[in-house]
Amino acid sequence: MDFKTELKNYQNIVEKELEKYLKKDVCPEIELNKSMEYSLMAGGKRLRPILILSTCKLFSGDYGKCIPYAVAIEMVHNFSLIHDDLPAIDNDDFRHGKLTNHKKFNESTAILAGDGLLNYAYIVISNDLKNTTEQQELSKKLQVFNEFAESVDRMIVGEYVDTEFEGKPISSEYLEYMHKNKTGALIRLCVRIGAILGGASEEELAKLTTYAEKIGLAFQIKDDILSEEGDSLITGKPVGNDRVKNKCTYVTKYGIEEAKNILNNIIQEAIEIAETYKENGEFLKQLAIYIKDRNK
Repeated sequence: MDFKTELKNYQNIVEKELEKYLKKDVCPEIELNKSMEYSLMAGGKRLRPILILSTCKLFSGDYGKCIPYAVAIEMVHNFSLIHDDLPAIDNDDFRHGKLTNHKKFNESTAILAGDGLLNYAYIVISNDLKNTTEQQELSKKLQVFNEFAESVDRMIVGEYVDTEFEGKPISSEYLEYMHKNKTGALIRLCVRIGAILGGASEEELAKLTTYAEKIGLAFQIKDDILSEEGDSLITGKPVGNDRVKNKCTYVTKYGIEEAKNILNNIIQEAIEIAETYKENGEFLKQLAIYIKDRNK
């Protein structure tokens, strides 16, 4: 199976699983539920849940045990996007070529929709924990739950640093710190979830964690580059937005060409790790290349 076909298959799996968690009841909070669904089902790459499933597959033929965590991580990711787009933070009007949540509904509903998705993620995980009786498996899932909560905390920290340093000089160390937390924390978490639940050894977990840290930082650097020279019809967001807002990015710090060089070097390091798994690591290798070459 070629990479694009396998990627699409994973995306379809994630979409079908997410649909199972949509709230369709007629109730007083029906608009809130529609707001949550609007963002959760707006499309996107589904990279984070795919990383969970594909990493688990490296060690276990059955990634079914990871499905609740794949669903939960996508809920958290969309919570972060809704809040990221709000007037108080990035004040964006479009995402994935569609109106942002607060533009489609209203600001208060968008805030609560983000809160709702974050809390729903923890409900999904807690239900899975409640239904896990085998002690060794439960121990792994409790470790994952702890790392899940800590990674969400790191993501919020990264978003804070991003807003706090907007329009201000920033050191290289702080810029990397921001990117590793804002975007990298959840990507790192996803690979670790798949590896832990798949039964990876401590040595393999450490190696894949390094891979995840590489592609997590690379993902945000590529976002910085697309914000500067992407096609708004493809990205679904205005080009040059970061520069207009004086945001701290790898492009504003190092320039477009050096940002590309840094991106290429980081991706090459990730590829070398994936190649240690030979044909079993081919999907992770191609995923790293996909992050570098994507146009949205």
